[in-house]
Amino acid sequence: MIMPPRLRKLALIVHVTSSVGWLGAVVAFLALAVIGMTSRDPETVRGVYLVMEPAAWYTLVPLALAALLTGIVQSLGTPWGLFRHYWILFKLLINVVATVVLLIYIGTFKSMAARAADLGAELSSVRDFSPVLHSVLALAVLLLAMVLAVYKPRGVTPYGLRKQDSQRESRSAPRSMSVPQEK
Repeated sequence: MIMPPRLRKLALIVHVTSSVGWLGAVVAFLALAVIGMTSRDPETVRGVYLVMEPAAWYTLVPLALAALLTGIVQSLGTPWGLFRHYWILFKLLINVVATVVLLIYIGTFKSMAARAADLGAELSSVRDFSPVLHSVLALAVLLLAMVLAVYKPRGVTPYGLRKQDSQRESRSAPRSMSVPQEK
């Protein structure tokens, strides 16, 4: 079912907002991760790792899920479809994998926060390069999804080809018209 234009625009706004918000949140996490690795202030370092888990639950996870759900709604409610074009499938795959990795990675945030909360732990054991690496990788993957969304590279799936063929056939099929009878 194709959404009416106003609803389609609203869905697009929500999708773009959640996707760009997710990208922005990843940039903020990268900044926190770099601060955690480079700061000389022990309280700042510990604070960075303490804030990552709740911040992930309140920003990264909701924005990732919103981007995933609104992307599915957007594709199903427009002529683009969910399975017709490879670029949409790749974006879906990117979003699903990135969201699953994020949900798994929450456990790492939890363990980093536990180390940071232990005031007896050496600062070197509190510092962790993993958030820097994961943030950079997430940023690269999300930017790839954005490039796919903007450029929409050609490539129709076999399902998409079948749908195009059936639409062409239905448009070119002769329509039965009633011809006025001569008297």
